[in-house]
Amino acid sequence: MKKRFRYTALLCLGVILCGTVTPMDSQISAASTRQMEKLNRGAVAVKVPEGVLVSWRLLGTESDSVSFNLYRGTSKVNDTPITSKTNFLDKAGATSSSYTVRAVVNGAEQAASPAVKVWSNNYLDVPIQQPAGGTTPDNVSYTYNANDASVGDLDGDGEYEIVLKWDPSNAKDNSQSGYTGNVFLDGYKLDGTRKWRIDLGRNIRAGAHYTQFLVYDFDGDGKAEIVCKTADGTKDGTGVTIGNASADYRNASGYILDGPEFLTVFSGDTGKALSTIDYVPPRGTVSSWGDNYGNRVDRFLAGVAYLDGVRPSIVMARGYYTRTVLVAYDWRNGNLNRRWTFDSNSSTNAGTAGQGNHSLSVADVDGDDKDEIVYGSLVVDDNGAKLANTGMGHGDALHVGDLDPDRSGYEVFKVNEDKNATYGAAMYDPRNGNILWGVNTGKDTGRGMSADIDPRTKGNEQWAPGIGVRSAKGELITNTLPSSINFGIWWDGDLLRELLDHTSSSAGKIDKWNYTNSTTSNLLTATGTSSNNGTKGTPSLQADLFGDWREEVIWRKSDNSALRIYTTPYESEYRFYTLMHDPLYRLSVAWQNVAYNQPPHTGFYLGEGMSKPAQPNIYTP
Repeated sequence: MKKRFRYTALLCLGVILCGTVTPMDSQISAASTRQMEKLNRGAVAVKVPEGVLVSWRLLGTESDSVSFNLYRGTSKVNDTPITSKTNFLDKAGATSSSYTVRAVVNGAEQAASPAVKVWSNNYLDVPIQQPAGGTTPDNVSYTYNANDASVGDLDGDGEYEIVLKWDPSNAKDNSQSGYTGNVFLDGYKLDGTRKWRIDLGRNIRAGAHYTQFLVYDFDGDGKAEIVCKTADGTKDGTGVTIGNASADYRNASGYILDGPEFLTVFSGDTGKALSTIDYVPPRGTVSSWGDNYGNRVDRFLAGVAYLDGVRPSIVMARGYYTRTVLVAYDWRNGNLNRRWTFDSNSSTNAGTAGQGNHSLSVADVDGDDKDEIVYGSLVVDDNGAKLANTGMGHGDALHVGDLDPDRSGYEVFKVNEDKNATYGAAMYDPRNGNILWGVNTGKDTGRGMSADIDPRTKGNEQWAPGIGVRSAKGELITNTLPSSINFGIWWDGDLLRELLDHTSSSAGKIDKWNYTNSTTSNLLTATGTSSNNGTKGTPSLQADLFGDWREEVIWRKSDNSALRIYTTPYESEYRFYTLMHDPLYRLSVAWQNVAYNQPPHTGFYLGEGMSKPAQPNIYTP
């Protein structure tokens, strides 16, 4: 929860964020609050015109007083320990160089990080294996595209692996009839080694709203699991089939409205199915979800939440246009145990039907160290009870974080689909559902974004069609919208966030908002890549995957031969703990692939005028 502690902080020389801190041990004890991943130093070296830019992680378990030495081969390249940042430009570096990083704790140099070679460009191609296409029962052929991705440490080596979803070219929105090809999940090392492939089978339909997969270490053994909905015919990463391999429940319209539904936990290391149970809630009577042809019944969401404040739980959800059901599970000692079920049909949850979005977020919004699920207009408490409900209904975009640092607590910025809604876009307090400000648009407001892109006002700016660009207080800054209402990314080294989107040819790109004249300038065009999910143009994944606190972005190569991971080529004078050890941010990465992908946000305000953030209250297995 933000603002629970106070910190003395100042800007030194106008560029370096530094502060007065109390000396701490180099490691936080296991009595700390949240279980998080044990990551390695994550160093990355990139050839730039001035030399080689090397950056690395400051871990959330390390003291703020830790400093670093950087070695090119056996030669130390810095004169004194590096204290104010976690990147360094080695002007004598070359593409043939190799680098290690050593932490300095209480004056003593620690063991070297794994050596890293220099990337000749600011991207890494991870080779992937495209599945063979096929033909549907009505004789329509299809191929495969690499789609959404997530990350986790699948094998316990301290490095992230990628879990990639392959979607067939005939994937459908729920409103569209027609057969689809099977959906596949692959696990890849960063060198392109495929660890396993899971085939979800013919009884899982392909499309953005069907398969929501979670990648996280749920049991604390140091290796991530994969959790998703399965069915008869799903084949795990070891080739074992779940249920009846010959079952085919597809109807003549391509929908799957019959047959058993399962929830499966897979090993991230081997792809083996570890446990399979019935999916809750079952579809039951299809029409009870809002239509009789199979649209609203199969709208799924998912997330990871620390419901006890210490260890992660699984949250699976069904429905948001009408009936809404969320179910929480713990994965402990090889068993899936249900914690609670939230059902809008319950008499205690009156008025909560139809309040969900095409995505969700997870955050400790009430400051009790336990996470809530922000489902759109509805907020579900850590115990499965209703916490807040604005009644604004369904929407397509949702942002949760410390959007207004002058207020206590988190804020939610949300756009609304109902053209008759009081507000087409609004910011609200998730603790009680109170509207902080809103703008009536008189239309379905389908896009909305929140990021600090203008240093003249403190906090995030919000923008959407029909509202202009507004400050965290709702004040109008300009009616000229940025050309992008998609993702934001910390990229170029300052505290403002850049704009991540796609070109007219679907290639990925990153732009900078010029707030003085309301225009954008291009920082990166990822030629040879393709974005995903049609006009939404989202990346496979955006996250702080390695290096310092800046974010990486993954787009697929247009020929589906590789995932291309871009990292920043810019220096930064700021130093923060890796964002993947910030609980809200890490959970945002876990749900990023869900339905209508949204960008991750931090649990502290990261922008112009920020205060020094707290050290994460975490431990690693």
